Amino acid sequence: MKKVLIPALTLLLIYGCASTPTTETAPSAAPAPAQTPPAAPPSAAVKPIQPSTVQSESLKDGTLGKRSVFYDLDKYDVKDEYRPLLQAHGKYLAQNRGTKMLIQGNCDERGSREYNIALGQRRAEGVKRMLVLMGASDSQVEPVSLGEEKPKCADHAEGCWSQNRRSDMLYGGEY
Repeated sequence: MKKVLIPALTLLLIYGCASTPTTETAPSAAPAPAQTPPAAPPSAAVKPIQPSTVQSESLKDGTLGKRSVFYDLDKYDVKDEYRPLLQAHGKYLAQNRGTKMLIQGNCDERGSREYNIALGQRRAEGVKRMLVLMGASDSQVEPVSLGEEKPKCADHAEGCWSQNRRSDMLYGGEY
């Protein structure tokens, strides 16, 4: 019992001493008026992160309105035909550093669940790499895999499966 109790008490003592409360270190005479103005700038700092109406409208038009990259069976390399699309989105992200993007990698229903999750992740990461090369910052883009869980088409034929082999690009506020 002593062998367990002594180390546990020592850890409690060390843990208790390691943290210092921040409220005790800052005595104040009357900081209420001084603390009220700093509350306004954080809300102002949050606004640029959210896309404005002008930005949202431009995301729906032209090249930026296209949000999917499609793949051949069991492939995750981004085809050259999608380069202009990714250049446009990369340029937009570079000009709007507060904007975030989620890339969802998808697969058709063929293959095991584990295989499709891994393939979907490689597809999403490939699109992210291209966007970063086109000007987006690494922290703006998050790749995730949905595997076969979000099909565009539910038929069991090649025409449908080809629609499900894709990466979808979603901007903040769309997911």
